[in-house]
Amino acid sequence: MFENLNWWEIGALLLLALLIFGDRLPAVINDGLRMVRNLRSMARNATGDLSRELGTDIQLEDLHPKAFIRKHLLSEEDEQAIRKPLQGMYDNLRSEVTGVHDELKDVAKAADVRTNGTRPATATGGSIPAPAPRPSYDDAT
Repeated sequence: MFENLNWWEIGALLLLALLIFGDRLPAVINDGLRMVRNLRSMARNATGDLSRELGTDIQLEDLHPKAFIRKHLLSEEDEQAIRKPLQGMYDNLRSEVTGVHDELKDVAKAADVRTNGTRPATATGGSIPAPAPRPSYDDAT
């Protein structure tokens, strides 16, 4: 929760809370914790009521529409029937992308000057001449 704050910022926030709330700070913290506990119990009760109404065991994570359909409405055979045509296309696409990735790595390795130790050759078979150094403004004046 506070992974992007350092210790000085957390201390400053605590000091600011102490200055704003003063003597009421413990009561404000208790009220906040009580609210979090009430929200958790309300979520637990709602999932329990929903489980009783539907006749299945529902967890809080199952309330996402995709997860709910996958877990409670589709059987294993239905899910496999839906997944089967898409799996072949996915495998073909994955193999093509892997092939293109390998070809790009080969081209990059062939064009990399640091790994070859020489400059890349042109289409005529010669090497590319090094560019002439450009004079700076200070040298010209």
